[in-house]
Amino acid sequence: MFVKVAKLADLPAGESMTVEVGGTCVALFNINGQFYALNNVCPHRGGPLSEGFVDPRNLTVQCPWHGWIFRCDTGVSPVNAMAKVQKFEVKVEGDELHLEVD
Repeated sequence: MFVKVAKLADLPAGESMTVEVGGTCVALFNINGQFYALNNVCPHRGGPLSEGFVDPRNLTVQCPWHGWIFRCDTGVSPVNAMAKVQKFEVKVEGDELHLEVD
């Protein structure tokens, strides 16, 4: 099931934001006009991924607290495949962003 979480205008290119879906804090990213969603909590020490450095060339986000890196399109770390965060499917409907939730 997909639920509306934001308007496209809320998330300009190169920006990130957080939304809450089903009790989970989710980081939304607009990278080069593509939208990605990951659990906002870094598994290392709970850092907020939405506040991290986004590398648009590699589609990665770096946790601002301790530097752990995750791919925005998969949630898996390119450094250590055992380190990952939950990825959410994003769908654009008209001028709205929707996330898939269980």
